[in-house]
Amino acid sequence: MIESRKRFVILCHGSFNYIKNKTGNMLIRYRQDEVLAIIDNTKVGKTSDSELGYGGEIPVVADFESCLSYSPDTLVIGNASQGGFISDEYRKEVMKAIESGCDIISGMHQFLVDDPELSKAAAKYGVTLTDLRRPPEPPNFPKGSWKKRKIPVLLIVGTDCDTGKMTTAWEVSERLKSKGRNVEFIGTGQTGILLSGAGIPIDAVKADFMAGEIEHLIDQVPIDTELVIIEGQGSLTNQYYAGVTLGLLHGAMPDYMLMTHDPGRPLDVTDYPLASMKDVMNLHVDLMKNFRQSKFIGINLLTFNLSQEEAVAEIERVRTEYGLATTDLIRFGDGELINAIEEVIP
Repeated sequence: MIESRKRFVILCHGSFNYIKNKTGNMLIRYRQDEVLAIIDNTKVGKTSDSELGYGGEIPVVADFESCLSYSPDTLVIGNASQGGFISDEYRKEVMKAIESGCDIISGMHQFLVDDPELSKAAAKYGVTLTDLRRPPEPPNFPKGSWKKRKIPVLLIVGTDCDTGKMTTAWEVSERLKSKGRNVEFIGTGQTGILLSGAGIPIDAVKADFMAGEIEHLIDQVPIDTELVIIEGQGSLTNQYYAGVTLGLLHGAMPDYMLMTHDPGRPLDVTDYPLASMKDVMNLHVDLMKNFRQSKFIGINLLTFNLSQEEAVAEIERVRTEYGLATTDLIRFGDGELINAIEEVIP
């Protein structure tokens, strides 16, 4: 999706934190030298590092006009609102960016290119509007090709939204590639698609076609692929997004799963108490029983909200309780997790 070097600014009013600004945060983490500024009028004066613990001195500014001195060429909407609608506040910022000659990248369900005013302005100023969440047309209906599939699939799942599923999938893919393993990453949300340049915005697909779209992407990987790693979405125990998670599960029909969890957060993104990892893991395995004996091979914790001592203790507690390789890949490195995954690769 992003082939050449860019000069990004990230729009995320009221959302610049380690949870809500998922797309923007991944650009900061993986393409830090291309991010010029973060637009959040509630945290002006802060830096990426002061808020996230990474990203260096990328400044937080009040609005797009405050970015002009940095000469950006692309504005990225860094967060996705519930429902994926573009607010009037965001729309004004997007229009200012277009009029300044910036391309726009959005992961919202409300498509920029379908907006007559924004499309007309984009044509006038010669900029590109990219809607990461536009589903394929025509859609792909499932065929049950998983029954003859030879390449193993690892699906990243979680106890909730925003537990690090995309980061985990990307980190696992990159770390295995660095060890010479031939793996394929499949993005299923706007962030994974933006980073990898391919994938399917699964939550924008009609329910009957969710499984088919994932199945279709798995069927397209090169025959010499050793492992397919699929970015997860939502959670089976999230009252808003469980349907997307289930469709993705049945499309992936995973041989293996990897759990992600934020132990520092008692409530999910709907402000409902988080289910336990044990319950969520058992639920995934039970849902797979009718199709295949899928199993969990590791756990990656998002320990951002815990102190160093608390995080180390929680990782050890989880490792002991579940008998699975456990770490926080970003904070503490591979642990035994990457080795555990590599052991299941034929």
